[in-house]
Amino acid sequence: MTTLTLYETMSTLSADMAVAARENDWDRVTELEGKITRLRNDLLTLDPLERPAAPLSDAERRRKAELIKKILADDREVRRHTEPWLDGVRTLLGGASRGRAMRAAYSAIAD
Repeated sequence: MTTLTLYETMSTLSADMAVAARENDWDRVTELEGKITRLRNDLLTLDPLERPAAPLSDAERRRKAELIKKILADDREVRRHTEPWLDGVRTLLGGASRGRAMRAAYSAIAD
């Protein structure tokens, strides 16, 4: 698989991930995130930062740049949907830990 093919596949998956986030399908988001992570690792193997792969043509470089921009836009879309959900989870967990701390403090006084 070429680096450009990897970017194409990652772009398709990131678009699917944005759709899943809009639909609040967190299981699908997680599944797609795993696939993208594996492709990213493959990409780092094929095109390591310290030893880049063979040079791309001008058209390939432009396509690669377009794909990266699209992947980043999809990532922003996913974050737009996940951040409020994560904030809610943080609030819920924070409230639970405050409740435990309060119960522990009051039970220490009662002892």
